[in-house]
Amino acid sequence: MFLLSQHSDYRKPLDPVDAETLGMAAAGEVERFLTFRQNHAETPLVSLPRLAAQIGVGAIHIKDEGHRLGLGSFKALGGAYAVIRLLLEEAERKRGRIVDISELHSPEIRQVAQTMTVACATDGNHGRSVAQGAELVGAGAAVFVHEGVSEERIAAIARFGARMIRVAGSYDDSVREASRVAEENGWTIVSDTSWPGYERVPGLVMQGYIALVREALRQMPEPPTHVFVQSGVGGIAAAVAGHLAIELGEHRPIFTVVDPARAACIFETARAGHPVTVPQGEPTVMAMLECYEPSLVAWRILSRAADAFMTVDEDDAVSVMRQLANPVGDDPAIVAGESGGVGLAGLIRAISEPVLKSALGIGADSRIFLINTEGATDPYKYEQIVGASPTAVAAKNWPEAEI
Repeated sequence: MFLLSQHSDYRKPLDPVDAETLGMAAAGEVERFLTFRQNHAETPLVSLPRLAAQIGVGAIHIKDEGHRLGLGSFKALGGAYAVIRLLLEEAERKRGRIVDISELHSPEIRQVAQTMTVACATDGNHGRSVAQGAELVGAGAAVFVHEGVSEERIAAIARFGARMIRVAGSYDDSVREASRVAEENGWTIVSDTSWPGYERVPGLVMQGYIALVREALRQMPEPPTHVFVQSGVGGIAAAVAGHLAIELGEHRPIFTVVDPARAACIFETARAGHPVTVPQGEPTVMAMLECYEPSLVAWRILSRAADAFMTVDEDDAVSVMRQLANPVGDDPAIVAGESGGVGLAGLIRAISEPVLKSALGIGADSRIFLINTEGATDPYKYEQIVGASPTAVAAKNWPEAEI
C-alpha cells in the first residue's frame, strides 16, 4: 500500500514545541550529552554503490545503528538520554539550583538518582536503553514486556539490573500496564510513545535520536534527495523527518515512512487523516515495529514533514536482511535485524513499481538515505532467518589477514 500525504498540515512549519524539541540548539545539547556516555562513538555511514547501480539510483547511504553504544540499536540514543535529562531535572528541583550533565556521577546527584525508579514498556530495544540509562545514573528500572518479546531480548535488558514484568497481550497493552503500575508506585514513566497529556518525555526520547541525523549529514558528501525510514509508533521517523525539515528547509529530501503491513498504524493514520488504532492480527517478523497505536507527538510531526507513507510485507523484510548480509559485488555486508532493513525494503518496493517510483521522483541521480535501526538484537533468530550468524556476516568485511 502507498499514499502521498494529503493532510491539511502537510508542509506547514512544525508546531513550536516540536521545532524546539528537534531544532539545532537541541541537537547540540544531545551531542554534548553523548560525550559523557561511555563507549560513545559515531556510528558508520555505509555506502552501497553496487546496489545503487543495480537498482538505478545515484547513491545509497545507510546509517548503521547496529553499532550504537553497545546496545545494537538507535534506541540507545533515546531512552537513556531521557532518563539522564529527567534525573538532572529532579536534582535541580531537590537542590534548588541548575545541575549540569558534568555532575552526573557526583555523590550528590547519585543520591537523588537512588530515590528514582524509571519504568517503560518495550518490544526490546527501548527497554534496553532505559535500563542502561538507569544503571548509568544509579536509579531503579522496571521494564514491561508483552508476550511476543523473546527470552533473548528480555535477558539483554535484565543484564542492566532492570526488574522485568511480563504482560499479556501486545506492545500497546504493555504500554498501558506500565503507565498504570508506574502511577500506582510513584515511578517515572519513560515511554517512547505519547498519548493525551503525556508528550514531553516521548519528545525527549525523540530528541535523543537526532544525534544520528546530525552525524549522517556530516558524513554524507551531499544531503540526500530521498529518505525511507521505518516506523513503529512513529518516533524515529518523526525525529528524522522533523530535524531534516528544520535543517534543510525547502531543500529537504522527499521523506517516506515505511510500516509493516501487519502493524500499519502510521499508514492507516495517514490515510484517515487523524490518529487511529489498527486491529491486532497475526504477528509480524518486524518485531520492533509491531505497534498498533501511533504516538500523538510523532503523528503531529509526520503530518507536516512526511511526503509519503507505504507498507511492506513479511517477505520484504526477510529479503532485505539476506540482501544486506550477502551484498552486491564488493559492497560491505551489514548485519540488520528483523526491523533494521525495512527502510531499504520500502526503497526496493518503490523502485520496482513504476507508479510509486514516479510519484516519489526517484531517478538515476537520486541520493537515498536509510537507517539500519538495529543489528542482530536476537542473534538466534537472526541466524534462523539469514542462514549465518551475525559474527559470520560481519566477518565478510574483514581483510583476509585479520580473519
